[in-house]
Amino acid sequence: MAELEFFEKVAARAGVPADTARSLTEATLRTLGERISGGQAADLADHVAHELRPLLSRARSEEPEAFGPEEFLRRVAERAGQPPEAAERGVRAVLQTLHRVVGHRKFEGALAQLPREIGALAQPVPREP
Repeated sequence: MAELEFFEKVAARAGVPADTARSLTEATLRTLGERISGGQAADLADHVAHELRPLLSRARSEEPEAFGPEEFLRRVAERAGQPPEAAERGVRAVLQTLHRVVGHRKFEGALAQLPREIGALAQPVPREP
């Protein structure tokens, strides 16, 4: 999936303009890259657009940082210059889009390294009747 198409999917899922989707995508991928192992990050990077790969890439041997869901969302909000609610919607949209791009097996491998609460953001939110 091309970079622009990825941003468009995130914008539609998060209900935000394209420029906001770009900043949320970049912030989320960078934060995700810090939180998972270097090898897992490289595996995910192999499946995204070339322009997005540096956001996930680190040395394969590099250990992930240990932080929880609150810190994950705080980092995304700060990097994207968005309020916490928008950051959460953005993380949800980016993770759901990434899941579609990299495939279930690789995505589940990455999620296994994350706290359950972060992984839960990748699940679609049930719509109210």
